[in-house]
Amino acid sequence: MKISITDPEAALSSKRGTSEFAYYDNYLIDNRSCIIAGVAATPARLSQEIVAARQMLERAKERFGLRPVSVTADKSYGTGEFLSWLSNRQMTPYIPVLDRKQQTKGFYTQHEFTHVPEENAYRCPAGHLLHYIGLSRGSQGFTYSAKPSRCRNCSHKPACTPSATRRTLRVNWYEDVREHVRKLSQTPEFAIARRTRNKIEALFSELRNQIRLRKVRLRGLRNAKEQFILAATAQNVKRLIRHLSQSKEPRIAMA
Repeated sequence: MKISITDPEAALSSKRGTSEFAYYDNYLIDNRSCIIAGVAATPARLSQEIVAARQMLERAKERFGLRPVSVTADKSYGTGEFLSWLSNRQMTPYIPVLDRKQQTKGFYTQHEFTHVPEENAYRCPAGHLLHYIGLSRGSQGFTYSAKPSRCRNCSHKPACTPSATRRTLRVNWYEDVREHVRKLSQTPEFAIARRTRNKIEALFSELRNQIRLRKVRLRGLRNAKEQFILAATAQNVKRLIRHLSQSKEPRIAMA
């Protein structure tokens, strides 16, 4: 891990082929009005984005009494833990499920295995059972494994596992809510919510191109946060002026 000698709180971020120490500016916005309801500064690490999201949602509830009925964000927020956290607070997560392990290796994924709850096991495409063998705390999952004698001469082995002994399957602790969100992603409401997420990208574009906050002027997380809050305040004032300037008189239809 590399640490800046001038700003140790910043994190090394790589983008478009260049690397630099940076902070992330995180926003919580109301999709209808585009008003920024929360701001959080974090070191430029993806793992900190979810931490910031939880803090902003909790702070918005405490300070303003805001209780979102749904939350939309990009795929980096789609961990089982965060989806479960939102669902437990009655906030519908319109967020793509993050399936890192399902996107690589080219072997059978978890979706090719059938859950057999009465056996606490999963059935593989060849019809054999993978039984529960314990927890995998590092990957936040339950571990299931087949018997080596079943896998050794199985005709599905080349497509199933690179292991010389047996196939192991790790199922996320939050698989129930992950599966619920996968089904939710096929609904029209999910598609609408995903389109409205572009509004926050427009705010960040405004931040860079109009307000010209492309780099922080001061060092340290606290100072970065102050700059982000001031910039968000300017963006909110701009939108509040627009709302206040709108005519409150009812419009009359004219032929």
